[in-house]
Amino acid sequence: MSTRPPLLLVGHGTRSDAGVAEFTRLVGQVRARTGGRVPAVDGGFIELARPSVADAVVGLVAARSGGPGPIVAVPLVLTAAGHGKGDIPAALARELVRHPGLSYRYGRPLGPHPVLQNILAARIDTALAGAPRRDTHVVLVGRGSTDPDANAEIAKVTRLLWEGRGYGGAEFCFISLAEPSVPAALHRAVLLGARRIVVAPYFLFPGVLPDRVVTQSREFAAGHPRLEVAVAGLIGACDELAGLVLERYHEALGGDIRMNCDTCAYRVALPGFTDKVGRPQVPHYHPGDEAHRHAADIHAAHHDATQHHAANIDDHPGHRHDHAVHEHAAHEVLS
Repeated sequence: MSTRPPLLLVGHGTRSDAGVAEFTRLVGQVRARTGGRVPAVDGGFIELARPSVADAVVGLVAARSGGPGPIVAVPLVLTAAGHGKGDIPAALARELVRHPGLSYRYGRPLGPHPVLQNILAARIDTALAGAPRRDTHVVLVGRGSTDPDANAEIAKVTRLLWEGRGYGGAEFCFISLAEPSVPAALHRAVLLGARRIVVAPYFLFPGVLPDRVVTQSREFAAGHPRLEVAVAGLIGACDELAGLVLERYHEALGGDIRMNCDTCAYRVALPGFTDKVGRPQVPHYHPGDEAHRHAADIHAAHHDATQHHAANIDDHPGHRHDHAVHEHAAHEVLS
């Protein structure tokens, strides 16, 4: 029997059925890829969709003959922004209270990684349908964040995607919360001489924001009839992504975690974001979480989350907001 700890994949959550299905598909691909060498693999969301992290942890604990013990949690996030730095650790801290004896090692975000660059390039090639890269500008679209470090990483990912692949040019932008916007990046590419543009959404799974990328790209194209605009597919559940998840699992298991904290707004006083340094944090509340929590859990998890530099509240009764308008502005994260 394997002595390795179970693996928990943690996603943000989405109201998109297609997004939930794609997440579930990836969990199955990771499970199959382990070949039984990991005793249990499961996944859950911190909000918006089932299964919740709490549900997944209950399943992993039940799978262990000796009860609660160590697990490895890998955040299914592309950048080290609010969800990866705070929301997910806060949810995990709460599970430590609910399951005495439980412990966890926390993996780092999936990106940036050459595997992701290669997947993006493959999606772009599919959108090009044989057209040459040298005549194509790429516009990479990130989610956008109030975390400047996460936004800067999108610029880095764009440069890494452009280097050596022969595209005519590459721009980055965001679909919410940060500038430049998708139309602004498309306009810049046109000013730089683009006649063919592939918009590459830097998202794992379907959801509201990737749909918005498609809509805004089509609207821009409609106003520029001489411009060819295509939107590449999402990263999606694929064997390459499953392999990357397991790489992050083994990193966490071996203690080889190399997250960059030099430009983290929750440790370093960055201009314009000094109010975030050392900010106390509280966890998300999942819509199905009532079955798992009580007042003592909340108090203890709040304390643990603060001590672990963990996360925020979002989208529970009495505290709802639209991510497209305002991302955890009053409740962001710690690294």
